[in-house]
Amino acid sequence: MKRSLDRILVTHAGSLPRPPDLRELVAAKSSGQPYDAAALARRLREAVAEVVRRQVGSGIDIVNDGELSKSNFMNYARERLAGFEVREFQPGEEPPRVSISARDQQEFPEYFATRGGRATIGTNPRRAYCVAPLRYVGHEAVQTDIANLQAALEGVDVAEAFLPAVAPGTIEHWLANAYYPSDEAYLYAIADAMHEEYKAIVDAGFVLQIDDPDLPDAWQIHYDLSVEEYRRFAELRIDALNHALRGLPEERIRLHVCWGSYHGPHKHDIPLRAIVDLVLKVRAGAYSIEAANPRHEHEWQVWEEVRLPEGKALIPGVVSHCSDFIEHPELVAQRLVRFARLVGRENVIAGTDCGLGERVGHPSIVWAKFEAMAEGARLASRQLWG
Repeated sequence: MKRSLDRILVTHAGSLPRPPDLRELVAAKSSGQPYDAAALARRLREAVAEVVRRQVGSGIDIVNDGELSKSNFMNYARERLAGFEVREFQPGEEPPRVSISARDQQEFPEYFATRGGRATIGTNPRRAYCVAPLRYVGHEAVQTDIANLQAALEGVDVAEAFLPAVAPGTIEHWLANAYYPSDEAYLYAIADAMHEEYKAIVDAGFVLQIDDPDLPDAWQIHYDLSVEEYRRFAELRIDALNHALRGLPEERIRLHVCWGSYHGPHKHDIPLRAIVDLVLKVRAGAYSIEAANPRHEHEWQVWEEVRLPEGKALIPGVVSHCSDFIEHPELVAQRLVRFARLVGRENVIAGTDCGLGERVGHPSIVWAKFEAMAEGARLASRQLWG
């Protein structure tokens, strides 16, 4: 994994804007509707090449494929794993608890009653259930993602490239267990299956990004747990993730965590201080965390007391998905310098709070945020290196 040896490198959390025509093709495939497979494959390869060039043009050093082939976590996991069926909940039926804003909803029910879109993420009436032994069936899909990114990188100057994949604990959130005898058995079955995808990405020469938003945001879902109970809940899922990462070099892995990225109060998010030691237990070479939005920006202070392990990197979010404001480059620089002085300048990479793809008002805002982040990184680098 590249480090910021003579300047602050710039990356992001993963999801990027999908062209409208590609969005329609991906949505048709994910929902089981008729679609032109050859047209999807052709357009996907073109779009990945376009989005890589756009990242480079915006000042991103460590790029990815924009996650353009993946419509959402549930569909992604269903496409990569076999052993599931989808159930539709009828009016009056109580679906399983999945809302990543559940604690906030208890205090602000009127707000949520009048909100839709990003505020209600995690309340889908459809739910997939594991009903048979899990096995990995995503070999063709992951190899297509790998090939598309490899092709897009030809003739392009980047520091590094990464591909995201979802952690077992987050897959568990979207794909409920109706087959295995315990949470532990189910989690380890997911881990064994997903190990194949994780290894394929690393073997292809890319950095593997593990997306695990549920490490923090499941605190909202499980609103009846105490902090200590939740820590035990999270630790089991970290153990399963580390099992899935077995045999893979830590320096080729980065972990991304966030508080769910729904647009709403976030008053009852679990504090970083309560789980930071658990985050650092994940076998990764870098940790991507939210650090720019107004609910979590103050948590840079956690790193005054918590030591980043030797040889590890921190990827703090210095631009956020939570509004369409374009962060000023000087603000970005201030955030980066603050982290660099706590954990070491060579250990900081500029990042985003979460994937910006569908979370801001227009694709043009995504690229403007990236440009501001890159300029802020240049300003910070001048302060830190001279």
